[in-house]
Amino acid sequence: MSTIHILGIAGTFMGGVAALARELGQTVRGSDQAIYPPMSTQLEQLGIALDPGYRADSVAADCDAVIVGNALSRGNPAVEAVLDAGQRYISGAQWLSEQVLPGRDTLAVAGTHGKTTTTTILTWLLQAAGREPGFLIGGVAEDFGVSARLGQGREFVVEADEYDTAFFDKRSKFVHYRPLVAILNNLEYDHADIFPDVAAIQRQFHHLIRTVPARGRLIVNGEDAYLAEVLAMGCWTPVERFGFDPGLEWHAELVSADGSAFVVHHRGARVDEVRWSLLGRHNVLNGLAALAAAHAVGVDLATVIPALAGFRSVKRRMEVIGQAHDITIYDDFAHHPTAIHTTLQGLRAKVGDARIVVAMEPRSNSMRLGAHAQALAPSLALADAVVFLHRPELAWDAAGVIAAVRGDAHAVPDTDALLARLGGIAQPGDHVVFMSNGGFDGAPRRFLAQLQAS
Repeated sequence: MSTIHILGIAGTFMGGVAALARELGQTVRGSDQAIYPPMSTQLEQLGIALDPGYRADSVAADCDAVIVGNALSRGNPAVEAVLDAGQRYISGAQWLSEQVLPGRDTLAVAGTHGKTTTTTILTWLLQAAGREPGFLIGGVAEDFGVSARLGQGREFVVEADEYDTAFFDKRSKFVHYRPLVAILNNLEYDHADIFPDVAAIQRQFHHLIRTVPARGRLIVNGEDAYLAEVLAMGCWTPVERFGFDPGLEWHAELVSADGSAFVVHHRGARVDEVRWSLLGRHNVLNGLAALAAAHAVGVDLATVIPALAGFRSVKRRMEVIGQAHDITIYDDFAHHPTAIHTTLQGLRAKVGDARIVVAMEPRSNSMRLGAHAQALAPSLALADAVVFLHRPELAWDAAGVIAAVRGDAHAVPDTDALLARLGGIAQPGDHVVFMSNGGFDGAPRRFLAQLQAS
């Protein structure tokens, strides 16, 4: 039995790698410095011991391989010790491509937004079709209880991230997966710490397209101009486009304005109606892409669409944490203005004139660098009040953003101040949405407890 040590194990991708390695019978150890739910809970349930922080002695000398997460770089004490000792090290994406994907039909879900949700929907559809797929999702799926499993079937569904692979491999992770079917959900500027412009991201997406065989399929958002430009660079695989335009191969017709019901059409013919708990036009597109990908591997959609009625999505995707004093609290993984806007758009369509209060932690690298500062205020236009957690290390001035927000807006320096401010703002009937792609210091559940104690 081999032993692996994962540096950065509490990340959503690396936590999934840990789960797969355990299922393969490998002994798994790991280190990280930011450990929080839901991944910390999954690792605990798997019985994987976590070593907090990165030290020169974090990795044991008898370790067979070290899997290095892309958050680690040269100068990290654990990385330097591994290099000096001459230990074998690889990236998580390379490990997946070598240990799990050979002999499988890989379905990869790429895009700036919606990867996690779309990957989970596609896995759910394949499961409903009796395919017993394997999967690696960048979050913990409510319906599966884990972020990854090997599966018994031929298909393996992977969330295909465009972020770089590791400090020694600056290609996007998805270049390693060589999928049979690839979903290209959307493409916008993001990851300002590694991509200078949209063109750099487009080149990586084209690298992915180059790996999809002619017998495979590309499922592409037909309303995304940047993706159209990527396809124009060269394409060797049949393409099926999706969107709301009836002229596309796959199009959705809204039955409910909040996106909770829509009709699926394929090449102009009605397929079936979807009714589910998800909200927003963005989730309609996510669902449509997943249905098209399932169809590409031979799934009869009429037999699986009814299963979407019971689909519960992913933790931290507009997850309802609880309710107290008629105030509903949500935890949402938010990292980009477009996703923030579409999420609030779906909630507004559901709640009507009820007040929406947003607690926002601008935490992603792009957010912290100020790359999305100008777009942030417009993305929050549907909120009635916003409280920003403006930590001292943020590189940009929040004053301009606050001044541009349509509703009432405030900035606070820490989580305690944020919770105190929310306590003074929230009223019965409000919907309070916590938005962050990090742990947010446990703020959503702390606010619920605060309300319950009042």
